Amino acid sequence: MAEGKFAIIGLGQFGTSVAKNLSKLGAEVMAIDREIERVDIVKDDVAYAVALDSTDIKALKAQSIHEMDAVLLAIGENVEGLLLTTVLLLELKVKRIIARAVSEQQKIILQKLGVSEIILPEDEVGKMTAEMLLNPEIQSFMTLPDSYEIVEVIVPRRLYGKYLEDADIENTFNADIIALRRLFEERNPLGVTEYKEHLIRNPKDIKSVLQKGDKLVMLATKKSIKQFLEVNS
Repeated sequence: MAEGKFAIIGLGQFGTSVAKNLSKLGAEVMAIDREIERVDIVKDDVAYAVALDSTDIKALKAQSIHEMDAVLLAIGENVEGLLLTTVLLLELKVKRIIARAVSEQQKIILQKLGVSEIILPEDEVGKMTAEMLLNPEIQSFMTLPDSYEIVEVIVPRRLYGKYLEDADIENTFNADIIALRRLFEERNPLGVTEYKEHLIRNPKDIKSVLQKGDKLVMLATKKSIKQFLEVNS
């Protein structure tokens, strides 16, 4: 389970989701928003939920914000509130500040203020959605430096019945097969048959043929992944 104390400032859809999930992982979460209605929504899911104005340095000090291991700024469209809160957190010497930006312009401003960890969730979701629309075989992906990506790809029909080693994906496409996701038939405590997905690490080590419904987790360059999809379309 996770440990640590975290504050989430801004309880829109994104901030609320992070606060709830972080709390589920075992972290001590303080959820902050100036709107009491938003605070009420999340109060039963986190350790502390507080309605306050984050542009008021006295209010932040009263909550010992500087003692947090990290503070996520998820204020959203209120640019003035985001920037002023950022300045105050820097002044209070918060250990780690992670800010959500809604545009490249906001990202640049936050960087100039001294924030090094900035996320653009809408941008990332947009990229992922576009990729999945263009390539239905891709279930999810993560962009990495130097044009590399980690992608989860549905095993193509032409590879059904082949051993992963015989498919020779790694040499042909200069790709690393990190894992394999597969549905397994299981019986629940009531004796009813269910299908549950499990992750198989080091899939090359298993002597099992690829089958319909399998998903490969691959690490490769964007160019190599594109070639793999084109060859197996």
